[in-house]
Amino acid sequence: MTTKAAFGRIGAWRSATQLDGAFAARAEQLGYGTLWVGGSPVSDLVIVEELLDATEHILVATGIVNIWQADAASVAQSFHRIEDAHPGRLVLGIGSGHREATPERIRPLAALRSYLDVLDDEGVGPDRRLLAALGDRTLALAAERTLGAHPYFTLPEHTAHARRVMGSDALLAPELTVALGDRALAAARPFVRRYLGLSNYVVALRRSGVSDADVDGGGSEAFVDRIVANPAPADAAAGAAAHLAAGADHVAVQALGDDPLGALEQIAVELDLM
Repeated sequence: MTTKAAFGRIGAWRSATQLDGAFAARAEQLGYGTLWVGGSPVSDLVIVEELLDATEHILVATGIVNIWQADAASVAQSFHRIEDAHPGRLVLGIGSGHREATPERIRPLAALRSYLDVLDDEGVGPDRRLLAALGDRTLALAAERTLGAHPYFTLPEHTAHARRVMGSDALLAPELTVALGDRALAAARPFVRRYLGLSNYVVALRRSGVSDADVDGGGSEAFVDRIVANPAPADAAAGAAAHLAAGADHVAVQALGDDPLGALEQIAVELDLM
């Protein structure tokens, strides 16, 4: 059984296409408790297997497998293949993606329920899976039928609200993007602009008190500074601490820029992870 404590306090988040065994091994050495495989890893989960093969104890979680792109039964088969080789070290995160990128995204909550039904039938139990969740109904579903929720591109205000919706028992593991160094703002701006083009994130941000002025035109400078912790390791640590204080059990840190491992090392020192 996977527990909330197994995730550790802080994890490292990286897109599946930018991950390899060397990155995973270094993240483990730095003291990160979980490595999050971002983007939409394909159903064979070969990248997950590679990361687990290269490490000894770090938990690996998908953040997330897109339910419209990866058949549930095939994903379950991959899960069991990996579970046989690395028992207890994989958590399957799933989600319904974005309306703008997924034309077939119709009745996503019902589709998530059906996907979870298949995982139940295939023996991938609630304690080995979680949901990408922003809205109240998806957060409630995450608490009801999985280990918990992995919100992305959110503020601590959302974390506090999610905790109230989900109750105290469910895992709450938000993602936090950070950008360190002299070019932090330059790295953060295109990232923020991309996600402000997706309606589900904008709706969630507005529910967290973000104004139109904050998000219009790709995001005000003040908003970019709020949503992407920068530019010093202490700022990144403070960003993670704010989510934890708001009710998160775990924070998944995504480092922008040309040297993500260097940034993660600085943050690990600041947070005393090693």
